[in-house]
Amino acid sequence: MKRIIFALMALVMSVSAMLAGNGAVITFETKSHDFGTIKEADGAVSCTFDFQNTGDEPLVFLDVRTSCGCTTPDYPRNPIAPGKMGKIKVTYNPTGRPGEFERKVKIFTNTNKRITLKITGVVVPQN
Repeated sequence: MKRIIFALMALVMSVSAMLAGNGAVITFETKSHDFGTIKEADGAVSCTFDFQNTGDEPLVFLDVRTSCGCTTPDYPRNPIAPGKMGKIKVTYNPTGRPGEFERKVKIFTNTNKRITLKITGVVVPQN
């Protein structure tokens, strides 16, 4: 049921965007972050992805999904006005996950385009 509602919302927003101009456009400074080598014992690490709405309509986040429960996104819940900046904070918990990692954060907005952010690194196990 959620997928049907999501699909209908996306369809309505895409038709609205086509009729209204270029609509919302999300532009990121970067779409990936490498934490390098981190220690499992030090706990969770975070990074921030900065973006701007470079379109002419408000930017609305419909859904943000991660590839693992060890990764938590914090994203704007209110619309981002045209020309305004925003941030998405991504936190990775390395507990019990030694070795290399690559996690993805999938972002669904009213831009009719799915964006994928990526975090990587290497976790040194506790002794």
